[in-house]
Amino acid sequence: MTAHPDRTVLRGGIVVDGTGGDSREADVEILGDRIGVIGDIPAQEGDDVVDCRGRMVMPGFIDAHAHADGAVFRSDVQLALLRQGVTTVIGGQDGVSYAPGDGVWASRYFAAINGAHPTYAGGGVAELLGTYDGTTPLNVGYLVPAGTVRHEVMGMATGRADAAQLTRMQRLVADGLDAGALGLSTGLDYVPGIFADADELAQLCAPLARADALYVTHMRGGYETNTAAGLQEVVAICAPGAAHDGVRGHVSHLHVDADDAERLLTEAAASGADLSFDMYPYTRGCTLVSMAVLPPEYSAMDVDEAIARLSDPAERARLRDEWFPTVAHKPSLGPDWPSMIRVGHTPAKDWAWAPGRTLAEIADRRQTSVEEATLDLLVAGRMEVNAVMAVRDERPVENLAQLFAHPGHTGGSDGIFIGAVPHPRAWGAFGRFLGTYVGRSFTWEGAAVHLAARAAERFGLADRGMLRSGAAADVAIVDPAAVTDAATYDDPQQPVRGIDDVFVNGTHVLRGGGLTGALAGRGLRRSNQTAPLSRTAAPAGTS
Repeated sequence: MTAHPDRTVLRGGIVVDGTGGDSREADVEILGDRIGVIGDIPAQEGDDVVDCRGRMVMPGFIDAHAHADGAVFRSDVQLALLRQGVTTVIGGQDGVSYAPGDGVWASRYFAAINGAHPTYAGGGVAELLGTYDGTTPLNVGYLVPAGTVRHEVMGMATGRADAAQLTRMQRLVADGLDAGALGLSTGLDYVPGIFADADELAQLCAPLARADALYVTHMRGGYETNTAAGLQEVVAICAPGAAHDGVRGHVSHLHVDADDAERLLTEAAASGADLSFDMYPYTRGCTLVSMAVLPPEYSAMDVDEAIARLSDPAERARLRDEWFPTVAHKPSLGPDWPSMIRVGHTPAKDWAWAPGRTLAEIADRRQTSVEEATLDLLVAGRMEVNAVMAVRDERPVENLAQLFAHPGHTGGSDGIFIGAVPHPRAWGAFGRFLGTYVGRSFTWEGAAVHLAARAAERFGLADRGMLRSGAAADVAIVDPAAVTDAATYDDPQQPVRGIDDVFVNGTHVLRGGGLTGALAGRGLRRSNQTAPLSRTAAPAGTS
């Protein structure tokens, strides 16, 4: 047999291939960037052999919801993800990211969530995806962000889109899909997504329906006790109707009691909606402080205007007397909100002590009211402040495990890498899935489905998510006896233990727990692309 000049053999591991079938001891051949034979592989001169005895050889995990759009170029972020076995992240989440457009607005608004992109300066989805080719050790897929699309066409207008504006937005969505985007995302608690009604969103889904691409949504209304209302809108958008014949849907970071979620998802399926969801293995969330505690119009303002208004004594008095009492009635917060919001990031040097402290603790240190302390924090940080958000119902492991076992679940971290004391999910989510929920929610075979194969199928990445001959060689090698998360709320930037070797596109990018320096990642384009949508007839409902 002729030796292959670029062959790696993963020798003697337990292969968990992502089909859901039984695992087995076998060798795995990697030829270039593809999986070759899986079985008993004779040695050849020149083989690069990795001893996998006692370890699971699994498809590289796909983080279905990540905010690594700009951070993926950082070595600490690369290490955090690869140590979790993640080989692909899906960006463009929550309706806000760089493309289409020049990325300036999204970089400013989501400065505390996505940060800025180091090289993208415009051109669209194709150009953005190109920035990930050979520049990072991870693959990056992208969703067209509906909020960015709306901002490109309508700015921060709060009214309904007219026919011409809808046509322009649909064309931007279609152009993004033509360039390889995996679907469309919305963030309906953020601006300007909060201003878009269900009919507008359904119209934007018309190009998705024709492309069989995915509609991905941060639902409206804060989740938790308001999840039913949010899902009703998702069903109205995804189910067959006037705008299209139905579109596949995916709910981002589902937060709700497991029994309620199962009932609501069953009802949604009965209504004709084809839905999946991602969910991370923590009860606390992370978001912009301004979104949580200020009226939505503040997010729509220019930063200088927002800071000027928040610095005005009369406006402060109005917010204190009229607005802040309503924060106590938000479904995800309640009257204890000052002690539930723990600052993760502020760029203000004079406030470097604040990350890791709650708003109540900050107010106590400053000897002022929590309302005044919160406004001072936002002014000092020029609105670039994020926080880890506790919830009113800290559901137990068993409740989370019940929902992770649902056949519609995919693994997602919602990882945010901005801040001195970020949420630990960015460093630990997939380690916690494996270390805590294998045996509770799924077997090892099921874990490969939930954390890799199902996301690949839903997002249109046909050659990933499974170990089979000819597939892209994204591989995570997992020690089942050692894998666990180490990141905590107090010490969140600790890497997962038990995953020391990872391959991306056939290249050994994590070896012995450290980065190899190989930049084998790619911007991933949707597998089921058809004829360019932007050159088809105008979408339904437009002229």
